[in-house]
Amino acid sequence: MSAALLTLDGVHTHIGHYHILHGVDLEVAAGGITVLLGRNGAGKTTTLRTVMGLWRASAGRLTLGGRDIGRLSTPEIAREGIGYVPEDMGIFGGLTVAENMEVASRAGPMDESRLAWIFDLFPALKKFWSTPAGALSGGQKQMLAIARALIEPRKLILIDEPTKGLAPAIIQHMIEAFRELKRAETTVLLVEQNFNFARALGDAVAVMDDGKVVYRGRMADLAADEALQHRLLGLSLDSHQ
Repeated sequence: MSAALLTLDGVHTHIGHYHILHGVDLEVAAGGITVLLGRNGAGKTTTLRTVMGLWRASAGRLTLGGRDIGRLSTPEIAREGIGYVPEDMGIFGGLTVAENMEVASRAGPMDESRLAWIFDLFPALKKFWSTPAGALSGGQKQMLAIARALIEPRKLILIDEPTKGLAPAIIQHMIEAFRELKRAETTVLLVEQNFNFARALGDAVAVMDDGKVVYRGRMADLAADEALQHRLLGLSLDSHQ
């Protein structure tokens, strides 16, 4: 198992008067895909937003490559090498695909070889390069959102429910694209509700419930144990078999 790139140690997060995360312990190994599973409201999205500095941890420690990032601002965290694809995708509908990618390339002009690699992952983006992003299908918008996070080399990509609302054929294409990311040893922390998607890609898995991580292990072990799946994920899993 690779060393942990990202570590959350006893992380608590309050949003207003609400105590959302209750001491989250999580490790994300370098070079693989760690999947964060759990019922709606378990705290998965809040965990990603806390890592990104969009919500401030009220207690605990967050480290990236051994460096404490818990008090950094969101732009500083991004400069440390973390990309974020939120559930709402965060693309600019009035800009073209090309302009969306240019905005995401903060260091300067896009690297042509990296752009070619992204086109191999998501050929539709090359086809619709001059098209306003708002005119893309749901699947194409999701591809663009992920591509924006990849246009510069990142230590870690946080992705929140990339298959939400997508047709099965598009999900299968997304699986193939994520497998390419794995081959490139891109480190990903993925929140996902679709267990088949998670099972196909995950190296490690953590299951959240009520703001805490209640299970950590290898995805292969969870995928092979239906009783454990049912105990940890209940009916929310049955609907995705």
